[in-house]
Amino acid sequence: MTSRISLAVAASACAGACALALGATAPAAAAHSATSDDKAMVSVFHGVPGLTVDVYANGDELLGDFEPGTVTDPQALDAGTYDIQVFEDGQGPDGTPAVEKEIDVPAGANATIAAHLSADGTPQLTAFVDDVSQVEAGQARLTVRHVAAVPAVDVRAGGQTVFKSLENPKQDTTVVDAGTINADVVLAGTDTVAIGPADLNLDEGTSNVVYAWGSAEDDNLALSTQTLGNAQ
Repeated sequence: MTSRISLAVAASACAGACALALGATAPAAAAHSATSDDKAMVSVFHGVPGLTVDVYANGDELLGDFEPGTVTDPQALDAGTYDIQVFEDGQGPDGTPAVEKEIDVPAGANATIAAHLSADGTPQLTAFVDDVSQVEAGQARLTVRHVAAVPAVDVRAGGQTVFKSLENPKQDTTVVDAGTINADVVLAGTDTVAIGPADLNLDEGTSNVVYAWGSAEDDNLALSTQTLGNAQ
């Protein structure tokens, strides 16, 4: 049976893979436009390793040949309800979807939908609110989303822990000085590096999202980044 995600407008959440209607797989855009009264701004992240997919909404193909580790540009989409099906490339719409959800898209929302693995390695869809509120001069927002098949993790920047015991599929956010930081992901409470290190370039006034994705068992853990401009 199809499950359902409903996201409150007050939380500026959006529904999911409706963003798949944009049909683009370029890295996330640096600019993020304000939404209109009957639209939502939605991006999609593909974090299921080794699986190129086609995405259908309400029975229509909206995104084809979507490769792991990519993020779509944010797009303004009509508010509404979308039955989302994610198929292995070439197997839809008559085959069995790898994951399926019915998602409500509220007007005025800002969100990214992630197709990823659960902690035990099961494909799933998770809707994340994108915080695009303004930050002070000289600063940038850093959000880390744990969407990997791995236990809880700590996230370090410059050797210092900034997020502790982050579990799949959770996120945490902070505001930091703009610039380049060196980050890695370690198993919670240890110094055992699971992903990284990697240099993150955080431009002034941007919201930056880092996805920890992949599978520890399959030795393909990775980081992907998304940059969103803040509302003016």
